[in-house]
Order: sequence, then C-alpha cells, then structure tokens
Amino acid sequence: MSNTNNTQESQGSQKSQESQDSQDSQNSSETNDDRTARKRPSPMEVLRQARGQLAELTGMEAESVSSFEQTEQGWALEVEVLELERVPDTMSLMASYQVELDPDGQLTGYRRVRRYERGRSDTRRGG
Repeated sequence: MSNTNNTQESQGSQKSQESQDSQDSQNSSETNDDRTARKRPSPMEVLRQARGQLAELTGMEAESVSSFEQTEQGWALEVEVLELERVPDTMSLMASYQVELDPDGQLTGYRRVRRYERGRSDTRRGG
C-alpha cells in the first residue's frame, strides 16, 4: 500500500512542479519582452556600436557615417574609413563600407562598396 501512496504523492508533486514551471515560463517571457523593449538602442547608440564593431573587425577606424537608415531587418549605414594614409592627406586612400545591423544594433554584415582618394570628388554619372 505504501507503494500506491508514493505513486500518488509523486504524481501530485509532478503536477505541482509542472504548474510552477508553466508560471515561471510565462513570467520569464513577460520579463524578456520588457527587457527587449528597454534594451532597444537609440539611433546614436546604434551609430556608436556600428563604428566600434566595424573598427574591431577591419582594424580601421571609421571617419564618418555618410548614410544611416532604419530598415525592416534593423539598420543600414554607409561608413567612410581611412584605408591608407598618404602625404599629402588629400592623397590618402578612403573607402565606403555598407554596414548592416540587426534591430538591437549588432553588426550582421559589411562590405566595401568603393575606394577613392580623399581629395577626389565623386564623378557625375549620366542620367
């Protein structure tokens, strides 16, 4: 008979634990949603993160951000980087990088889209 009582007690204990786990899961998801809403970075934080992450990956410091927009996937930026310093400075080699970030400001990809000398202006394109 004690075997039957132990089975009933363990089933009751298991149901109680499942109920508690379910409540913890609901509370946890609400807490995560609240944290996500609070952690969403401002545009300036996204810019700073993008510049820092790109510098860490490429080893080159960003000089400026020439475009910045929020997209459905997160953020898209075009960042100007000094690739090769020359004398005079107007002959230094610059590059534009297209940088993509997720909604939280974490870099998801980048690529160099053009290289140019600092002193050169963009050529006009027909159109």
